[in-house]
Amino acid sequence: MQKFKNITKKREFRTFVFLVAIFVVVGLVNSGFLSLGNIHDSLKSSLLYIVLAVGLTFVLLTGNIDISVGGILGLSAAVSGLILRDGGSILLAIVVAIGIGGLVGLINGLGVTKLKISSFIMTLGMLEITRVVQVIYTDGQWVENLPVAFKQIAQINVLGINLLSILVVAGLILVHLYLTKNKKGRYFSAIGDNKEGAILLGIPVQRYVTYSFVISGVCSALAGLIFASQIGFISTTAGLGIEMTVIAAAVLGGVSLSGGVGSVIGAGIGAIIMISINSALIYMKVPAFWNDAISGTLLIVIVVSDALLARKANKQAKKERLRARVLHEEEVSVEYAK
Repeated sequence: MQKFKNITKKREFRTFVFLVAIFVVVGLVNSGFLSLGNIHDSLKSSLLYIVLAVGLTFVLLTGNIDISVGGILGLSAAVSGLILRDGGSILLAIVVAIGIGGLVGLINGLGVTKLKISSFIMTLGMLEITRVVQVIYTDGQWVENLPVAFKQIAQINVLGINLLSILVVAGLILVHLYLTKNKKGRYFSAIGDNKEGAILLGIPVQRYVTYSFVISGVCSALAGLIFASQIGFISTTAGLGIEMTVIAAAVLGGVSLSGGVGSVIGAGIGAIIMISINSALIYMKVPAFWNDAISGTLLIVIVVSDALLARKANKQAKKERLRARVLHEEEVSVEYAK
């Protein structure tokens, strides 16, 4: 019973309950929303957002932010798409895409750690740069006529479940175990929780902050490959504005913008919620132009809630430290009296 109570107190559990509530409420309005087919489609549609949210979680845990994920997604998808269209192998396209994501992530990381540039400014600049590079590389044209074999990857099912969904969920679980059970995996949240304390403990802070941006870049590239496989073409605006949705998803899932708190499981659930909301609006016959307004409102509510929760946690921590100090002084007084 105690374990169950502990689980219910976690932000991830409340996020999952919110997800279930969305399906139940919308299902009462339109029963088709509760069909297994729609649930499966919602998961498929949210895959690239889950992958992006996982990468972003690493950065957020260290107390930084990555705005460039949409630009990396678009650039890596466009370059890999051109390779495939011109007869290159799928393996080569994957390697090149990952290389692009890792390189841009490395530049972001070095800019933040070595040049001491704000992560917001650094990644915002890289977002614009990657957008321009994508347009120049593709001559401002859409990348179309991708090989059928590549597009079919997104359609492969195993026991009735989409293969990419299985791979993404499996990867999500493995990353969660790494961040929570592995000593080095816990470095990321330790840095965001108390940077000075992490330095005193001997944690190579600059190295792991750089790692977080590289991981985010690689995840963005993988999301670009998923995007290309699912959609079948890459426009010059691929990934445009997606960073705001991903940030909202991560924070909704319990990842703090202040750093040190959160999990990839929560971020993944948050990503599914953001996509499910868009799907819910369609089933409820709400005009499409409300999507951005609702997403923006939700983002503001989430950020404000995160700030309030962080403030409450800080006050509680101060009370605990004060209580411990008072108890220690009382013990010293008793010992001195003896």
